[in-house]
Amino acid sequence: MEQKQVISPGQLLTMIVLFEFGTALVIPIGLQAGQSTWLSTLLALPGGIALYILYTYFLREFPKDILSGYIRRVVGRVFGTPICILYLAFFLFGASRNLREAGDLLMTAAYDRTPLFVIHFVMITAVIYVLSKGVEVFYRLGQIYFVILFCLGAISILGIVCSGIVDMKNLLPIRGEGWGSVLHGAYPHIWLFPFGEAIAFTTVFPLLNKPSLARKSGIIALIIAGAFLSFTHAIQVAVLGADIYKRATFPLFTAISMVNIADFLQRMDALVLLTLIIGVFFKMSVHCYAVMAIASDLFNLSDERKLALPVGIVVLFGSMTSAWNFPGHAEEGETGINYVLSTACAIIPAFLWMVHLVRKRIGH
Repeated sequence: MEQKQVISPGQLLTMIVLFEFGTALVIPIGLQAGQSTWLSTLLALPGGIALYILYTYFLREFPKDILSGYIRRVVGRVFGTPICILYLAFFLFGASRNLREAGDLLMTAAYDRTPLFVIHFVMITAVIYVLSKGVEVFYRLGQIYFVILFCLGAISILGIVCSGIVDMKNLLPIRGEGWGSVLHGAYPHIWLFPFGEAIAFTTVFPLLNKPSLARKSGIIALIIAGAFLSFTHAIQVAVLGADIYKRATFPLFTAISMVNIADFLQRMDALVLLTLIIGVFFKMSVHCYAVMAIASDLFNLSDERKLALPVGIVVLFGSMTSAWNFPGHAEEGETGINYVLSTACAIIPAFLWMVHLVRKRIGH
């Protein structure tokens, strides 16, 4: 009999941090807030924590069920199965977008003569290989790269600060165009991307060896990720200014390319590329595993690892057809935040919570 895979609260914490970083470190977020993006990130953090608490509520009510399991228990199989299929499409869509964003940056920065399909193929191959080894191996790998990613971040920020290109005046006025724009940047935009996307972890909660620590580990992870994201985007705005930050496709890459310390230390672009590759790899892998876990649960498969290859193939071709160019990809993402993310990450979980409360009260 195959031994059940388990993960620890510490592994969950590091994976949530890596997941939240994903592409959010590199691409602009909360553009409506302008130079106050860092403030919008901090304001969105409590809302993100509230969503995560909602996700862990279902873990306490249904400790042995993943997302697809308790959806069908709350609303029944007739209504629950279509919702689960929608979540399959949602996580596939997220993984495809992650892969497309990574491919576009790598082509822009270093591999302009390499076909986009080749870049995507190499990255998805790594995801397929790791997930075929099991979720336990994947989460252990996350602990290693958690340290590596923070080292890369520390070196990059130190280089930017030491090069003297940070102008704190670019962060003024703190409220930007007013509290309305700051709050609009926070809700729903940063609230849902990246914080709301943590719903993907509902597919691994039952694997925790200490389920009681899921809520505490996740909240700590969100605070770490939110604080670091806020600081990183503040640095980007301070270096580039609000106008360039809004127009830049990948502002962190643009900012790091300006580093020049005594005409000796230059061209630190590779650090941003490594950061992006690591972040996208883990975020995309979490989305892919969510698809594997839900599909395995829906179709009663004994080992979800067998789904790594077919899911990877779907994500690969989905990334190539998501948009014809990056502006179209960004516009698609804006629509996704307003409708897809809001429905999958907030509306449906809140609806399930209310239905479950009603059913408990009437004794069913």
